[in-house]
Amino acid sequence: MSTATVLRTSISDLQLSRLGKVRDVYAVDDDRLLIVATDRISAFDCVLPTPIERKGEVLTALSQFWFNKLAAIVPHHLITANIEEMPERVRRHANELRGRSMLVRRTEVFPVECVVRGYVVGSGWKDYLRTGEVCGHRLPENLRESEELPSPIFTPATKAEEGHDENISEQRMRELLGDEDTTFLRDTSLRLYNEAREYARTRGIIIADTKFEFGRDAGGQIILIDEALTPDSSRFWLLTEYAPGKSQPSFDKQFVRDYLETLDWNKQPPAPPIPAQVAAATTARYLEAHRLLTGEDL
Repeated sequence: MSTATVLRTSISDLQLSRLGKVRDVYAVDDDRLLIVATDRISAFDCVLPTPIERKGEVLTALSQFWFNKLAAIVPHHLITANIEEMPERVRRHANELRGRSMLVRRTEVFPVECVVRGYVVGSGWKDYLRTGEVCGHRLPENLRESEELPSPIFTPATKAEEGHDENISEQRMRELLGDEDTTFLRDTSLRLYNEAREYARTRGIIIADTKFEFGRDAGGQIILIDEALTPDSSRFWLLTEYAPGKSQPSFDKQFVRDYLETLDWNKQPPAPPIPAQVAAATTARYLEAHRLLTGEDL
């Protein structure tokens, strides 16, 4: 692994606000946070001990790309991803943080994941096989695995720091957040997905599904937060390889999951390490997703 690989940060000048599965979040001041994308990877809700080189860079660069590209639809929380434009006490740690950090506005975070699905796959496929529905949406009969839906559907989920997020209906979301906020988040999520999906297809990528997170800023405005349309939050497929009726090769961590499925592991912590070749192949997939979507090598 490169010496630049980061599994966990320790920034003495800032207070750690939250330790996520992938991100370390620090308080900068009353108005701003520093989000650091590490090279951690999780599978089956367990963080693996093996880092994925350059993963944090890809997550940060792609989020910045999409925040800028979709800003006409909804404002976002990103202030800057340029370490040289950050406060001096952040810049002191530039060697560790460069390329993997975002200075963002603080918000009051909505306690739901705003998931949009354009294809029936993953947990949605399992729900469809069992009930013919996904999060309250009745779907056509006889769909095949990975088949494109007649139109994208909004399928929210409750957020979980540990364990599985739980799929909920839009009605349940309305009970949690109220009608006005739910309608705004649903409509905005669908617009973001549709815009991103159309663009991605021109780059040879299918965005099968994705999740967005939103927060309310100090002025009361709802804005896009966290990450946007990365291999961690989305399912990317190559358009030229797409073939419904089976699971699709993807640019996300499915490669790691597939390896772990070959082990005698009960999917409970602690997670086992993964071989260097599996980690390197996963890095290659993340970098290729960035290259295809942005047209640039990272």
